Parts: sequence; C-alpha cells; structure tokens
Amino acid sequence: MQQKMEASMSVLIMSIASSAVMAMGLSPDPQSGKVEKDKEMARFNIDLLLVLQQKTKGNLTKDESQFLENLISDLQIKFVSI
Repeated sequence: MQQKMEASMSVLIMSIASSAVMAMGLSPDPQSGKVEKDKEMARFNIDLLLVLQQKTKGNLTKDESQFLENLISDLQIKFVSI
C-alpha cells in the first residue's frame, strides 16, 4: 500500500530543490531516467527557493529556516561548478 504524502514546507522545499538538481544534470529525471542539463531551469529553481526564503522570513521554524538556508547554499555552490 502506498503511503500518503503530507504537504509541508519541507516537502515543498525538497520538490523545488530536486528540480534544481535534475536541471543541473546531477540526478536523472525520475520519469524518463535521462540526465539532462538546463542551466536556466536550474537557476530558476534556485531563484524560486530564494523568493520562498525571502517571503517566509520570520514565519518558518528555526529548523525549516536553517534547512532552507543550507539547501540554497549547497545548490548555489553546485550551480557554479556545472
């Protein structure tokens, strides 16, 4: 039996981050299995996370805020190396 996914801030953040990782060619698309690079899409997804961080400032838990900050930083470092 398939487990029901719960909508949460962490799931939203991971969804956008996964799209960025796939667009950087660091992970295959789960549907096609193909690894493709789309630098503009990677940049767009990282920018979405930055907007989310800015718009939710002061409204996230300490853990959510730290998770988002660390994830953005990690993605930005990976982005400059692709």
